[in-house]
Amino acid sequence: MNRRVVSAFLIVTSIIFSGCNRGKTPSGYAFINNGPADFWKHATAGVNKAGKDFNVDVTVVTPAGATDQTRKLEDLLTRGINGVAISPIDPDNQIDTINKAAAQTNLITHDSDAPNTNRLVYIGMDNYQAGLMCGKALRDAMPDGGKVMIFVGRMDQDNGKRRRTGVIDALLDFKPDPNHNYPAGEEVVSVDKKFTVLGTMTDQFDKAKAKANVEDAVARNPDIAGMVGLFGYNPPMILEGLERVGKLGKIKVMAFDEDEGTLQGVKDGNVVATVVQNPYQYGYESIHVLNELHKGNKSIIPESKFIDIPARVIDKSSVDAFWTEVKERLGKK
Repeated sequence: MNRRVVSAFLIVTSIIFSGCNRGKTPSGYAFINNGPADFWKHATAGVNKAGKDFNVDVTVVTPAGATDQTRKLEDLLTRGINGVAISPIDPDNQIDTINKAAAQTNLITHDSDAPNTNRLVYIGMDNYQAGLMCGKALRDAMPDGGKVMIFVGRMDQDNGKRRRTGVIDALLDFKPDPNHNYPAGEEVVSVDKKFTVLGTMTDQFDKAKAKANVEDAVARNPDIAGMVGLFGYNPPMILEGLERVGKLGKIKVMAFDEDEGTLQGVKDGNVVATVVQNPYQYGYESIHVLNELHKGNKSIIPESKFIDIPARVIDKSSVDAFWTEVKERLGKK
């Protein structure tokens, strides 16, 4: 057999072998978050650990906004990604995009859901229940009642909507109902008139704007008694804003997530408590589920299409132990 024939034989053999294995070895999974925030460092650590444990390629994608998130999702599909886990920024206006992606690959949601789409499963906490936990903790910390302002990055995200509703229901002692609709710019008063939610201020993930919102809220409402930060970076910005206007420690602050500034605030007594998720587990479980789906194991999806990773309330009595846990997740000493 001459060299030319041998070469042709090897090429044909390579093509046949490649075709036999196509689809059996994952080419990779993508974990798309909803914007730049320290919160996602924990999720990224989980994604990377799962990638090593399951011997698969993983990609973490950070978009600049809803339009950019859609573009990045479309780019991944063009590359032939084997599965996508996404935290939708604007789920109501991304239904067509998400459904098209779900028709091409295994698509799941994490952190914030898109319940009206064809996503296969949502991995995360029940954000409404987490909001109730947050609102109750603040109510307990304000026995005399008072005026409260809520701060959040975006109102469009499902997690922001549900957390906000839960906070208001619990703080004002309303009958729990995740379908309650409270307009962002309108005041809501409790039946006993003790508590007033002044409104909700958004910042579009702009930290300078987030801090300015806090200062503006104090300037417009000198008697404000409480503040709630719904996204991970909001509480640290609340603390910076309050310090700048000389109100640190004088206004009750309730937080979400485990930003180091927030945990230090809990430790120092400047934050009542923080409702924490487990973003590390969001990342790890997302890759685990996508890998099982790629192998054809549909039993990984529960009938509810919801994999619950429960929230916890961290206060001064538990913050040290929790902070140690967080550092271990990130590989810090």
